[in-house]
Amino acid sequence: MARCLVLLFALCLLASANAHSRPRFGTRSEIDTATTSSGNTAIIDPASYVNVFIGTTNGGHVFPGATLPHGMVKVGLDTDSPGNQAGYDANATFNATGFSQLHDSGTGGGSSLSNFKLWPLPECDSFASCNTSMSVRKALRAVFPDGSPDDAGSPGYFATNLSTGVQVELTASRRAALHRYTFPKWSREPRIVVDITNDGLNSNTEPVINVNTSTGRVTGGARFAASFGPGRYNVYTCVDFKGHGYDFEAPTEYGVWLGNSPVQNSTQFTQLYTGFVSEMGALLTFPPSSNSIDQTTTILARVGVSFISSDQACANAESEIPDFDFDGTVATARATWNELLSRVQVDTQGVNKEMTELFYSSLYRTHIVPADYTGENPNWVSTEPYYDSFYCNWDTYRTLYPLMSLHDPEVFARIVRGMINIQQHEGWLPECRGATVPQYIQGGSNGDPILGEFFVKFYDHAAALNVSADALYTALLADAEDQPPNWNIQGRQATAWKNYNYIPSDIYGSGGAATKQVSRTLEHSFNDFSISQVAKILNKMDDVAKYQARASNFINVWNENVTLPGHSSIKGMMQPRFANGGWNYTDPRHCSVNDPLHSTCYLDATNHDGFYESSPMVYSQYVPQDTAKLIAMQGGNQSFISRLDLIFDQNYFDVTDEPSQQIPFMYHYANRPGLSTQRSRMIIAESYNTTVSGLPGNDDSGAMASFAIFYLVGMYPLPATRQFLLASPYFPKVSFYNPVFDTTTTIIAKNFKGNPADGKGGTVFVKSVTIDGQPWHSNCYLDWDVFVKGSTIELELTSDINNTCGEGADALPPSLSTGGYSGMI
Repeated sequence: MARCLVLLFALCLLASANAHSRPRFGTRSEIDTATTSSGNTAIIDPASYVNVFIGTTNGGHVFPGATLPHGMVKVGLDTDSPGNQAGYDANATFNATGFSQLHDSGTGGGSSLSNFKLWPLPECDSFASCNTSMSVRKALRAVFPDGSPDDAGSPGYFATNLSTGVQVELTASRRAALHRYTFPKWSREPRIVVDITNDGLNSNTEPVINVNTSTGRVTGGARFAASFGPGRYNVYTCVDFKGHGYDFEAPTEYGVWLGNSPVQNSTQFTQLYTGFVSEMGALLTFPPSSNSIDQTTTILARVGVSFISSDQACANAESEIPDFDFDGTVATARATWNELLSRVQVDTQGVNKEMTELFYSSLYRTHIVPADYTGENPNWVSTEPYYDSFYCNWDTYRTLYPLMSLHDPEVFARIVRGMINIQQHEGWLPECRGATVPQYIQGGSNGDPILGEFFVKFYDHAAALNVSADALYTALLADAEDQPPNWNIQGRQATAWKNYNYIPSDIYGSGGAATKQVSRTLEHSFNDFSISQVAKILNKMDDVAKYQARASNFINVWNENVTLPGHSSIKGMMQPRFANGGWNYTDPRHCSVNDPLHSTCYLDATNHDGFYESSPMVYSQYVPQDTAKLIAMQGGNQSFISRLDLIFDQNYFDVTDEPSQQIPFMYHYANRPGLSTQRSRMIIAESYNTTVSGLPGNDDSGAMASFAIFYLVGMYPLPATRQFLLASPYFPKVSFYNPVFDTTTTIIAKNFKGNPADGKGGTVFVKSVTIDGQPWHSNCYLDWDVFVKGSTIELELTSDINNTCGEGADALPPSLSTGGYSGMI
């Protein structure tokens, strides 16, 4: 691929969108024949395929505002929706409450961040009568005849029209935002509210503010609560204003407000009795423009953010957006996104345009978080990168980071360096982290397979990427061997894990909640497999044996005598176990749609079922390091296939939750890859589309987006290994450019005949595979070497669902118990 051509084209784009235009959604019947022709033209503006509004209502919690790839600042519209975890909701019946600078994307838990809202007021009877309190000032958005909001967006840009007549446009650099407010022509005293205190949780304490009367600069900050844990964080802002198309030296009026009461000429909170009301901020009035052709006034607001100080927030804004150049900032953001997204190319010939839109929109969402907070770590001074918004590693380790391995390893390396640096200062790798503070774990030490994924794929480039192999391995061993004082927020319950080789259900230690024992046992088994993979590369053979043995600890929570109620043929389940070796019992239907008790399996210290967010039926399939052993425990291939079929047919499979993600591809291990291909395609057909409710649940920090990407390219990753399970792509050709190797790997679907709308049947099953013209021994997986070399992989497709993985023992994907990882990584 001509990398310089892509970047040059992107830099030349004028990306400022028309805020009055709606995002356009593709239709299932529309065939894309214009953008590319088979085997030829690259997509040089993939941002044009990104629909930022997918999953912005109905529980998707996707952030549609303006940001850079992994940018700290994510500036967007906040609403009073109960589902406003990312601020926004596409349901126009909810009011807009402000335009804040920081967000996460796709998370559950409480509404995180949403700090430092700005709000335009086109007219007040007087300064003192302006509505500043969020519950009073809020307003609906303008709507279209179909009831949808008048919002628009693209990578690096967001816009909306408020019912008050104000048009709002937003863009961002890494640590600063630029707002553009166009007031209606009847607005003779345009004002802007700066809200210091209202975050997503209304949790502020210790607010400070200062209004510079000469320039109108507003500086301030406060202390806020973490959204998924016990911590609190400080964050600061710096807001400057400038006329667009005209100049002014200072605001005509200024003041600090408390609740719904602006106090003109005040400049600090200390001038008010702030102990009685929690809402505070600044209010500024600006002179109207006399130069505007249409008699409107447009005001730019530049907002710097810092977790260090207000002074640093000002410096961030001044260095990153020095000239208040809105259109230039938008164009730079779009060029940055296009360079990244264009590393993955798809041939769209004969493919529904909506599928291409789904593909690039999903790829886009995998780069919203984690967020690059480098230079903004308030906890210690370091020259290493610092990344935050790990929300949470339990969600993302399965698919997000293996996708980064394919096309963005340099940022992956920076994330790994940042994680190692956190371990060096806090003792353990981060698991769930937001706004610079640890939050509640879900599985426990799921940073291990992330570091394992990086090192297994890039060990021979680690030094060039400034990743220390010794520091990486030391961080892994800290997770594996050292028990933290509070395993609710970092590390794992290592003492019990090492003493019993499982987590007993009746051990009540002082360091964390006695819950999730079975799911933690299964997660730690895979975590220790990941460590064994790193140890193998480092030639630490004693550690290889030690951690591979621990990787088999899943056997210790397998109770062969438990059956699924009503299905006696489904025998054997992962179950809670006491410290004395006796068995506890959890109904296999527990925490599923079939659960007669309708349990939640969430973070509940009184819930002793042993599982987190999924059922024993699902968790009994979670042994990605040794699926061959799992098949043997479940009675052989046919019994295994029957169990998988029941999981789908009885709706135990939960597309909204990560423990289910690998299940559709598990037929591979029973030598029935066609069944995997069909199941995975049915999931895309039933659960993903390009509407605002087009996700099956929370996007989970890009976990569901990366899950969809792998299904669409016809692969599923095995983290911390050099294998990808293989199916067929939704496109005639897919290619991945890897900048570390400077190679492009291409997957070609020969005899491509499109994608069945319901995911069933079709010419989509892999009959044979060649790599660089030579027959490959398996139809079921690829080795990482093909992506290192930049190989051409050709898949011969057929309509025969009964194809197998091929002949020979090495045709099946590897498993520990069959020697699959004894000589390979």
